[in-house]
Amino acid sequence: MRTLVFIPVIFAMCALSSCEKGPSGSSVVESPHGKMPDGQDVSLFTLINSGGMTATVTEYGAILDSISVPDRDGNFADITHGYDTLEGWLTNTSYFGATVGRFGNRIANGKFTLDGKEYNLATNNDPGGIPCHLHGGIKGFDKVLWSGEAFEGEGACGVKLTYRSADGEEGYPGNLIVEVIYTLTDADELIWEARATTDAPTVVNIVHHSYWNLSGDPNTSINDHELTLYANNYLPTNPGLIPTGDLKPVKGTPMDFLTPQLIGSRVDEDYESLKLGGGYDHAWVVSGEKVDNLKMAARLKDPETGRVMTIKTNQPAIQFYGGNFLDGTVTGKGGIAYAYRTALCLETENFPDAPNNPKAPSAELRPGKVYFHKMVHTFSAE
Repeated sequence: MRTLVFIPVIFAMCALSSCEKGPSGSSVVESPHGKMPDGQDVSLFTLINSGGMTATVTEYGAILDSISVPDRDGNFADITHGYDTLEGWLTNTSYFGATVGRFGNRIANGKFTLDGKEYNLATNNDPGGIPCHLHGGIKGFDKVLWSGEAFEGEGACGVKLTYRSADGEEGYPGNLIVEVIYTLTDADELIWEARATTDAPTVVNIVHHSYWNLSGDPNTSINDHELTLYANNYLPTNPGLIPTGDLKPVKGTPMDFLTPQLIGSRVDEDYESLKLGGGYDHAWVVSGEKVDNLKMAARLKDPETGRVMTIKTNQPAIQFYGGNFLDGTVTGKGGIAYAYRTALCLETENFPDAPNNPKAPSAELRPGKVYFHKMVHTFSAE
């Protein structure tokens, strides 16, 4: 088991004002989480804030294993899909809680060209019968062992996870050094940050992929949740769920979440984008108000329990996936079979297929530059 690390005051990654353990009582507990098939030990880090919120993070896949959040009556419940044991996480094909990369979301035909050279990636997904590369390939960042170090500070605590992705891994060029930090604050924020550097030109889009159900009951549908997306436009796709390259206004369509909408109220409308995606599975272009250099991207509420989650980010888009492929074949925490639309994902990111879309923000990372992705989840109840 590793020794607890106290991060110096200048440690910018977690944006803490102090790095000694504060009087708030926030703390981190590291415990064994089993062994990899090759015998390597895996640790689980439990982050605890002063209000009793807990988040657990495993070194396997840099995965958010769970997060327990109170409702309006102060009742705590885990609001994520996932597994009870490492053995379960090793079977994770749904990307529950995962850090995905090098490129999260889809790349058309598993190909991209960089500096005149074409790179071929695994085509591990085929929506509409059209093959594409998804979430980093066959063995992406969600299926490797990271190295974790805990830290505690004034009003916050967390874990820093690091991984070296070798040149050629899953077909991507360049040796990539990746750092992911989870921070739980006494303001009931879960902050996820990813940084990466490379020794050769490559493409990067590292994404956090938790499945949320704010009710705390994984048997219930998320169609009863209220969602706001601070986005005037979304990215329509072809039948393979690859963006066409166009931006389409949400106004007057069932893709309009500029004001709170029950997710299930329009999901079955006769609308081409919904038909192609089997429901909501699209990227929206974030246009929310900027707060502390981050844009407001989404607000999710469960009216029954009062739990609310807001998301801020420095990324240009947010993928809203409504759990359309959950079908009861995956058994998760507590032996529950996760049924259709019992959880949703809100993934801040660059545009899907950005390396092949000249209209998208660049996904290129070159030596001497730092990739940085930050998303802040803030939890409350009303």
